[in-house]
Amino acid sequence: MTMTSPPPAPLARLALAGLVAESTAVQALSSFAMLALPAIAPAIAAAHELPAALIGVQIGIAYGGAMLTSLVAGGLVRRLGAVRTSQAALLLSATGAGTAMAGGAAGLAVGSVLIGFGYGMVNPAASHLLIRATSPASRNLVFSIKQTGVPLGGTLAGMVAPPVAQAFGWQGAMAVVAVAGLCLMLALQPNRARWDGDRVPTAGWGENPLAGLGHVWRMPLLRALSLSGFAYAAVQLSLSTFCVTLLVAELGWPLVQAGLALSAVQVAGAVGRVLWGAMADRLDDGLATLIVIGVVTALATLATAAAGPDWPGWATVAVLVVFGAAAIGWNGIYLAQVARATPLEQVGRVTGLSLFFTYGGVLVGPPAFAALQHLTGSWTATYALAALPAMAGAGVLVGARRTIRSRS
Repeated sequence: MTMTSPPPAPLARLALAGLVAESTAVQALSSFAMLALPAIAPAIAAAHELPAALIGVQIGIAYGGAMLTSLVAGGLVRRLGAVRTSQAALLLSATGAGTAMAGGAAGLAVGSVLIGFGYGMVNPAASHLLIRATSPASRNLVFSIKQTGVPLGGTLAGMVAPPVAQAFGWQGAMAVVAVAGLCLMLALQPNRARWDGDRVPTAGWGENPLAGLGHVWRMPLLRALSLSGFAYAAVQLSLSTFCVTLLVAELGWPLVQAGLALSAVQVAGAVGRVLWGAMADRLDDGLATLIVIGVVTALATLATAAAGPDWPGWATVAVLVVFGAAAIGWNGIYLAQVARATPLEQVGRVTGLSLFFTYGGVLVGPPAFAALQHLTGSWTATYALAALPAMAGAGVLVGARRTIRSRS
């Protein structure tokens, strides 16, 4: 991981609020594109006469695409600039949404891959900018605020996609995703020259990704963060992907009300990200905060498993809100810890490489969740099993934290 050019110029002169706002918007639109299909899974399944659980395969395909582009995203950021890379990500998301509308199961699969390609480029670009504009004392909070774009995108998916699908068909919901992505892509252009001033047009972007993955794996802290990210992401996306289907298929909720419940989960995740990020900065201990998040997530999966059709709606939503605040709340701290453990000029690349492992959790998690549901015949019982990866991720971080403290 040698450098062939001078370090990029610092971005302290940028207005941090504007930078965070635009980074958050890109994250939200990319997440909207990723989660729109799961939010209308019952409608798509009915239109194509497919089991609703197959949406887990769809989300796995999308994150498989994200894994691939995360390997090269750091090089693209250096060569094209972080803003141009973000614009390319939004274009891919819009194209994927349009492709998903075009034709049957094949269109859904290809569109999911394209949406995933775009999603894998978002975080390396954002981390490249934010690490230069934040102080260590507020880094967990700032990264967590940016990462509220993920649950905000999920909120859009839950609030917008089901009613649009009911009114205009599921293709109409994906058309909204495509138009929104193109509009935001154009809105980023005015800041492109200023914020991409550190790009190196002659930089190579095709560096050997396997060598980079080896570097991440050999660094104990980066390895622990990546493995915990794998586990936490598997639980997070299983919650987001199957929440609507759980409520509709097993608890008997109407689709629109289930979509609103998903929105409540995502809002809780957004609030949780900010609160967990502030806690990590206050304690000056991001790893300890991530461990607590894992334990709370595991307890929430068990509470969700106890839900039934006879539960009051408010009680089910209350459990899911706690679940969302924990299971969706970890990402900003994770990205801040990866950036903290990485040389400044390599933040974009190492973030992408670490996310390769994290996205692997999403690639494995929802399809495995769907397979377990097929075996158990119960969505709630399958959610109980999600406690295992949550505790495994926390355990990996406990070991890493003990190692670091013993060396200090």
